[in-house]
Amino acid sequence: MNNIYGNMDVLNVALDGNLQRYESISKSLANVNTPGFKKSTVDFESELQNVISNNSTKVTLAKTDKNHIGKGNQSLDNFKANVEVQDSTSTRRDKNNVNPDIEMMNLAKTTVMYNALTDQINRKFTKIQSVITEGGK
Repeated sequence: MNNIYGNMDVLNVALDGNLQRYESISKSLANVNTPGFKKSTVDFESELQNVISNNSTKVTLAKTDKNHIGKGNQSLDNFKANVEVQDSTSTRRDKNNVNPDIEMMNLAKTTVMYNALTDQINRKFTKIQSVITEGGK
């Protein structure tokens, strides 16, 4: 079945990470005037690349906690994006570090990535639909 769907599982995980980033940006924008609020960043691309490029022939230890040493054997089934709270910086006197201009730019980038991912998924399903409809002729 994986041959039919190709890399749909990777696209699914990327959409989940993109959604998590969108929610983080939305939370930051909603709290732009909250004193002491610290924004968080979501990095799923590098973690996803590590999972994809992981050589399955290597013997790895199971990593059940993010504080364990080593990469562990993270797979697409238990994939988690890296969420980091940016608590070391403050851009205003009230200790808030949300810059609305930067967050709006990040929101635009996230939207473009979402559109690209959904376009890829739509193409995959269009190919599958074409095979099904043309196969019956």
